[in-house]
Amino acid sequence: MKAGGVAITGVGETPFIRGSDDTVLQMIARAGLDAIADAGLTPADIDGFVVNQYTGHGSDELAHVLGTGERRFAAVADSAGGTATTGHALMLAQLAIEAGLATHVLVPYAIRSTKPGGVYAFHANEPHKAAFEMPVGFFAQPTYFASMANRYAHEFGMTEEELAAVPMTYRAWAALTPGAQKREPMDLDTYRRSPMISTPLRVADCCLTTDGGGAYVVSAVERARDMPHPVVAVQGIGLAFNNWPHGVLFTQKPCTFEFPGEASAQRAYAMAQVGPDDLDLAQIYDGFSISALVQTEMLGLCERGQGPRFYAAGHGMPGGRMPINTSGGHMSGGYVPGINLLIEGVRQLRGQEGQRQVPDGGNSHATTILARN
Repeated sequence: MKAGGVAITGVGETPFIRGSDDTVLQMIARAGLDAIADAGLTPADIDGFVVNQYTGHGSDELAHVLGTGERRFAAVADSAGGTATTGHALMLAQLAIEAGLATHVLVPYAIRSTKPGGVYAFHANEPHKAAFEMPVGFFAQPTYFASMANRYAHEFGMTEEELAAVPMTYRAWAALTPGAQKREPMDLDTYRRSPMISTPLRVADCCLTTDGGGAYVVSAVERARDMPHPVVAVQGIGLAFNNWPHGVLFTQKPCTFEFPGEASAQRAYAMAQVGPDDLDLAQIYDGFSISALVQTEMLGLCERGQGPRFYAAGHGMPGGRMPINTSGGHMSGGYVPGINLLIEGVRQLRGQEGQRQVPDGGNSHATTILARN
């Protein structure tokens, strides 16, 4: 793959709400149509798809609903969480375009977190969890990430005020984002009034419950130059895996906060021929405060063990030296894993974000570097 060979030419989202009447397929279709229109295209122009296996809807079903053109390329991204939509799918789309297999590739995703059992219902079907963890009450993501936070605090030190600085940072950005789910101001007192879920994580440290969808269109840069928006080129993509299945990653791995994020970041930086100091802003998967903090370090935005101090110093805030999750992220903006972060990055590079515009500006892990071309 070559740096700057493809661009994200269209993006679309549904409203992010808690308790939608729409099905996953309806949200995917609406986001997809918005992304296609945003790219200045019609459904007939779409000849490639990369779908996410976790949505339960394949490209044949989606192509029929959208009324797209002949499918010349279709693939499924099967890596977990936001990695599937922001790295794996984007890589597959670029490979298809470079190989001449497709002209415009649609990457759609949607989630209905308010379904019975929520987003974690599938974990109950994992044999290790059902046999060894659930009987003793060690179950659900907040519990796993709380153990991660406690281990991290033991290794590097972290005060309550420093941990609170992570959700407070993202809430400050959400307050500037009209479509964010949580826009109420959050100071330290407000954070402390948030109910404790699993020590030290409070409700404010956890991602939102969201029903919503997002989609983007990938096209060759040469075509993108004749399309409606400034060219936002894909300069670098990095994927890394640690081969621990999702079902045991957070409980059986020797160090629970060791993600493959550093490896994916290094691969993306190498492809783009840049480093962390060259970035103007970052969008970081924030399922929980501790996971966002650890990934901030893995991306090289601060030294290892210094994430708590980085956030407490206000570096990720509006006006800070490295704005992070400028739409509010998954903890205050909306939880449509990964894809809404990528869409925000595209819009920032287009200069479309108004009051929050930045000047000039997991078991698997993806790092994507975008740049105005």
